[in-house]
Amino acid sequence: MAASNFEFRSECPEDVVFDLFKLPNREEASIGKLISVLRGLGLQSDDPRLRGTMDKVREAEGAQAEEHSDAWRHMTREQFKTCVRPCIALISRALRNQLIITNWSKFTGKIRETFDECRSETGGQVATYIPQLARADPEQWGMAICTIDGQQFSLGDCRAPFCFQSVSKAFNYAIVASDLGDYVHSFVGHEPSGRLFNEICLDPNGKPHNPMINSGAIIVTSLLKKGVPMADRYDFALNEYKKLAGGGYIGFNNATFLSEKKTADRNYALSYYMKENKCFPPDCATLREELDFYFQLCSLETHCESAAVMAATMANGGVCPLTEERCIQSRPCRDVLSLMYSCGMYDYSGQFAFDVGLPAKSGVSGGMVVVVPNLMGICLFSPPLDRMGNSTRGVVFCQKLIDTFNFHNYDSLLHADSKKMDPRRRLGNTETDLVVNLLYACKNGDLETVRRLYLQGVNLNISDYDGRTALHLAACEGHALLLKFLLNIARVDYAIKDRWGHTALDDARTFHRTACVALLLKTAQRRSREQQQLVNNSPSSCNNNNDDDAEDNNEHIGNAVAEDNTSTVCSDADEEDETDGCCIMTMGSPASSIGPKSGSGRTRRLLLEETPPPPCHQMSAGN
Repeated sequence: MAASNFEFRSECPEDVVFDLFKLPNREEASIGKLISVLRGLGLQSDDPRLRGTMDKVREAEGAQAEEHSDAWRHMTREQFKTCVRPCIALISRALRNQLIITNWSKFTGKIRETFDECRSETGGQVATYIPQLARADPEQWGMAICTIDGQQFSLGDCRAPFCFQSVSKAFNYAIVASDLGDYVHSFVGHEPSGRLFNEICLDPNGKPHNPMINSGAIIVTSLLKKGVPMADRYDFALNEYKKLAGGGYIGFNNATFLSEKKTADRNYALSYYMKENKCFPPDCATLREELDFYFQLCSLETHCESAAVMAATMANGGVCPLTEERCIQSRPCRDVLSLMYSCGMYDYSGQFAFDVGLPAKSGVSGGMVVVVPNLMGICLFSPPLDRMGNSTRGVVFCQKLIDTFNFHNYDSLLHADSKKMDPRRRLGNTETDLVVNLLYACKNGDLETVRRLYLQGVNLNISDYDGRTALHLAACEGHALLLKFLLNIARVDYAIKDRWGHTALDDARTFHRTACVALLLKTAQRRSREQQQLVNNSPSSCNNNNDDDAEDNNEHIGNAVAEDNTSTVCSDADEEDETDGCCIMTMGSPASSIGPKSGSGRTRRLLLEETPPPPCHQMSAGN
């Protein structure tokens, strides 16, 4: 995790958190409210990373404490600090809004809408090739999400158990490849087969096409801890699955295993065919033992919440987001996502990659895992399958998800559809940073930064919450060169008032910035003449209103000049503007959002003739 540039204002961050949740007029804070806020940010109370805090809470309040109990909610400063101290790093990250999805409530609201829309999908049939799958309830519909920061969200039948079936192929490959590396591809390829997932065929090299079809998955399973007793191999695989799930639920469905064995003729035929073609690694177990092991891994059981964590582990480069333990090496993690992208959805893989653009793996039990790299993992469960063998609701959910969010692999291209939501974007930060950078640069007289922002098309009339603009600060600090740039090149509005009704000219006078006062008065007179010239050249139908505006403006300027002893410096206003090094290239410069931008001399006059500036009284800090 990258170090944060923000530090707590107190040497003791636990004190800061206590003060955030302190009860009015009492030296107590609500630990229940803290946990509620964390839950609202996506961190669940059963998160392994919060176990230290939750154990301290139970220890302090007793094993029978309930969330609605006042005693459980309210703690003294020392009790509160003792509880949050074991997990203060994670708690402070969450409270600073530094988790991967910042607006969690808005994101989950959109997910809920999509989930509810998919519930009405009634197409597809449950798998019937074994009795256990045929008995599944077609109305079941569950979904769970886990981000790479451990934010979790689930809906529907998210804890209904289901067998991994073909979803196990992706995790088996990741485990074996992490153990053996590229050696695994001495026995299995990595190309889409273009055939049915259980077809009896090999690639031109005499190997199964990829690990996501039955033949390749059987070979991969035979490589998993080859030479170790079968019981130890099973224990190893089960423990690896639990590591991937961050300690979540991983079980075993013996009834499904027995049914798989009873209906395994096709897989036996595949295995004997591969044995004839010497596809199995040397010194592996008997064919029957290898197939039993394969069926056992297919019969492992989980639910959406645990499987979402497993998918998030792959999205996080092989590191479980809940335990921060590396479960898959980085190269195998990359490889398994590539295989899921090209081969993970049976014969629908190409269409799914085209429509959704995300790595995914489905199984005939109705389970489906989807990975959004560097963001999150998703698990979907709905038993009815389409004709390709994928969960009908799961596929529709993914299609709707891509319509809403920019998760497609190529949505990040330049000039892509900006109407899609990006939950990773920190809303408001761009605008806030622009204001801070501009005003800080003006306070320090940093002309280079202001020039760069101008060339980027930034509106230099933007203001802070007090209505103070770059011109106000430049005038206050006496940065005459910067003031010339803002007035002559950027042509900012010199008449904007802050919340106290002060213009930049008022501030320059207050702080006795004589040179700045002269520049502002000179600009006021020049723009008044420019406006009068435009009024004189305008159609006669508009003369009356514009004349009134011009007269009002001239009266305002005349009063300002009369009040100031430096009005004599404006006598040369008919001459060309001097920019003293402020000139910049105007070709290709972005247009100002409030009027034309120009340099000095002929270029500025040409722009003025083409685009007349609006009257000062019509300008505002936000335009």
